Amino acid sequence: MPLDHCSINGKIVPINQAVLPVTNIEFAYGFGAYEHLRVVKGGAQYCDEHLERLFRSARIIGLEHRLSTQQLTQWIDRLTSKIQEPAYNLKILLVGASEPKDARCFFLPMAPLFPKKEWYTHGVSTTVVSFERPFPQAKTLSMLGSYLAYRQAKQCGCYDALAVDSKGFIREGTRTNFFAVKGRTLCKPPSKLILDGVTQRHVLAIAKRNGFKVVDRLVKPDALKSYDGALLTGTSIGVVPIRSVDTFTFQSIADTIKELMRVFGRN
Repeated sequence: MPLDHCSINGKIVPINQAVLPVTNIEFAYGFGAYEHLRVVKGGAQYCDEHLERLFRSARIIGLEHRLSTQQLTQWIDRLTSKIQEPAYNLKILLVGASEPKDARCFFLPMAPLFPKKEWYTHGVSTTVVSFERPFPQAKTLSMLGSYLAYRQAKQCGCYDALAVDSKGFIREGTRTNFFAVKGRTLCKPPSKLILDGVTQRHVLAIAKRNGFKVVDRLVKPDALKSYDGALLTGTSIGVVPIRSVDTFTFQSIADTIKELMRVFGRN
């Protein structure tokens, strides 16, 4: 089955039937949570962690439902077992309702993002945009700030936008987690200020096993010149070095970042 079917609360239907009426107030106001999973050879990667974060996001915004991790896992397995594509992304949308029993969960197979080789050899360009998500630790459907920031990044030819808070510190990308690198130290924003990325968790675990130190530290864009480099992590990209932030450009990709990409093993 190609990527033209989806699942709604476990029922597999043509993707053009994955609809909500314009009168659905919860969806219109962004009262929902979502996740992106990477599916390779029929297996959803880090599935349990993504579902745990989906439900955590729902709790943070007060979205009540009657779904369980086991139930969602079964629905994912049922859908992915029918798709023959070797690799693709699976988007999960949990949309709230006035009654918990009426919450709906959509599973949408999507064409995969194929990272470009040059991203890993030369790094990606980024731009700085001022915005803060209202619930930093929740992955919600209230995406206007991220959408506008990402659109601005694309308009200036950048891979992603880095969200800068009211005090001028970099928090995260619109779709990625951010790290500044100094020697064998990875500096990241405190977890309470950002979305806890699933890929980020695994990168940090691998980094620690390979002799890297991880510290919570907020960094302003103009302070990056004192660091060896910076990187982004995400579901589709794994670990990608940052080449530039607006007009500032790192002279080269730090050897420690190259090592981290190698030991993570995605690319």
